[in-house]
Amino acid sequence: MIRDARALRDNFVPADLEHRNAEIGHLSSYLAPIENDESGEDILITGPSGAGKTTLAKFVTAELERATLGARAAYANCLSNSTNAGVLHSLMRDANLGIEFDRGSTPVGEYLDKIRDLDEQFVVILDEVDVLEDPSLIAMLYDIPNVTTLMVCVSEDAFISGLDMRVSSRARAAASVKLEKYRDREIADIIRARVEYGLDPGAVDEATIQHMASLAAGDARLAITNLRRAAERADQEELCALSPGLVDEVSDGAAGEVHERNVERLSTHKRLLYDIVYEHGELSSSELHAEYERRIGSPKAKVTRRRYLGALERYRLIEKEGATRGTRYRLVEP
Repeated sequence: MIRDARALRDNFVPADLEHRNAEIGHLSSYLAPIENDESGEDILITGPSGAGKTTLAKFVTAELERATLGARAAYANCLSNSTNAGVLHSLMRDANLGIEFDRGSTPVGEYLDKIRDLDEQFVVILDEVDVLEDPSLIAMLYDIPNVTTLMVCVSEDAFISGLDMRVSSRARAAASVKLEKYRDREIADIIRARVEYGLDPGAVDEATIQHMASLAAGDARLAITNLRRAAERADQEELCALSPGLVDEVSDGAAGEVHERNVERLSTHKRLLYDIVYEHGELSSSELHAEYERRIGSPKAKVTRRRYLGALERYRLIEKEGATRGTRYRLVEP
C-alpha cells in the first residue's frame, strides 16, 4: 500500500503546498531581491501549531535555491538548540558549511565570520525563535549584509514582549506573515495530496479522508501522523484500504506521538523543566524553580527559564494557572 513513505512524514516538504498560495506569494516577494544578489527582507512567520509555518518557510527557500545560483538556505530549530553557538552550528551543518567547526568549542564570532565571508546570499530559518536563550543573535545576523532571516514562532506578541529594545526593534521591522489555522476542507486537501503521492491508488476513500480531517481539528501535523499510522497498521495487517474505523484505532496514539516528538525536541534545560512537571503532575512556580536549581549545576537565569516555560505552554506540554507568587504549572496529557 505504501508507495513513498516520505509523503507520510510531517517534515516532508511537498512539491506543491496546499492552501498557502497567498503566503507563498508574500514570502517570495520579500525574498525577491536575493535574485539580484541583494539581501531580502527579514520575515516573521507566525501561526498556531500545525498551521504549516515551518513547511512554508522550507518550501519557499527551496524554491529560491532552485531559481538562484547565488543563494544558500539553512534551517535551525531553536527548541532543540537554544544557545547562539548551538543555533549557528545547526545552520552551518544544514548548509554544508563549516564542517571544521567543533560544536563545543567554536566561538560565536567564528561562525559569524564564516557567514560574513560567504560569496552568496545566506537565508536562515530560525524555527521556534521565541526560545532563543540569547535573542541578541537576531541582531548579530541582522547586521551581516548578506543574511536574510526568517523567524518562525507561534505568537508574535509573546516573542517580541520578551526581547530587549535593540532586538525588538529588529523583530518589529521584519515583514509579517501570519498563518491561520486550517479549515477541515483544507486539511482534507492536504491529506488527499499526501495519499496521492505516498499510497497506492484506491487505498483511501473520500469518507476516510473527511474523517481524518475532522479528527485533526485544523492541525496538519496531527492529520499527517494519523494518515501514516493508519497506513502502517493497514500494511501490517495486509489490508487493501484504510477505513474510518482503522483511523479511530490509531488516533489516540497519533496524538501521543505528536506530543512525544515535541518532548524529544527539547534541549537539556527545557527538557529538565518539563521532566520536573511530568514527575510531579502539578507544582507551584517556586517549587519548580527550586527543584530545577537543585538538579542542575549551571542553571539558566529565571528570565530565560520563563521563556522556556512559555514555549512549553504554547506547545501544550504544560499549562500555567495563576500569576506571580500564585503561579502553578501542571502537565498536559496528549
